[in-house]
Amino acid sequence: MRIRRLAYCLPLMLLMSCESVQTTQGGAVGVQRNQYMVSGLSSTEVDRMAAESYQEMLAEARSKNLLNTDAAMLKRLRTIADRLVGEVDHFRPDARSWDWEVNLIKSDALNASCMPGGKILFYTGIVDQLKLSDDEIAQIMGHEIAHALREHGREAISRAYATQMGTQVIGSLLGLGDGARQAADLAVQYGLTLPNSRANETEADLIGLELAARAGYNPEAAVTLWQKMGAASQGQPPAFLSTHPSSSGRIETLRGNIAKVRPLYEAAR
Repeated sequence: MRIRRLAYCLPLMLLMSCESVQTTQGGAVGVQRNQYMVSGLSSTEVDRMAAESYQEMLAEARSKNLLNTDAAMLKRLRTIADRLVGEVDHFRPDARSWDWEVNLIKSDALNASCMPGGKILFYTGIVDQLKLSDDEIAQIMGHEIAHALREHGREAISRAYATQMGTQVIGSLLGLGDGARQAADLAVQYGLTLPNSRANETEADLIGLELAARAGYNPEAAVTLWQKMGAASQGQPPAFLSTHPSSSGRIETLRGNIAKVRPLYEAAR
């Protein structure tokens, strides 16, 4: 189990310092924020845990006959992903060699994700219900890929140890038995499943905007996408929106950066 393995190594990691890193280059959109990571928690380990979790999700969907049931939509998603991944070296050259994977789950959920290491997952509901164009899908996928490129999951795990929650985790980890495993589970949940910070979300929006433009997808689709998301969020927000900033605020930010990436889009057409 990935959680159990992490439980064994976290006590040593917690004794190590954090380090300031830049996981990506700034790009035309200028993402330059320094990130702080626990020095003993490698991206390789986080990628491995994420890959195991991803395979578990696929296995569950497969057992219910919900995995990759729409061949046409899956082909569409993988074509868009190939174009976006072809541009990741502008931010992070080593990401071109990641073990990228794209799968589709039949579900009404308005959701999509890219786990650390390049494991992309879309739900049919977000494409069907919002009637997304390829340009709009590229904005969502680019946003999620950006989270992986920036290692926001590893950053969030590291941040957990600098918070009150982290203090509680440390106390449990230095104990024995099930307490250590439960605390490790909590730390991984914090890093891989709970909401990203607003700063991280803005970074993902901007890097996603540039990735899509470089791949030849219209950056104006970022505005129409979030207008659709805003309409869908009336009442109970869909899963994809529940951990994200308001649509109106992010639309303003995206509009303010479209001019930076429009020449890249024009060059790619």
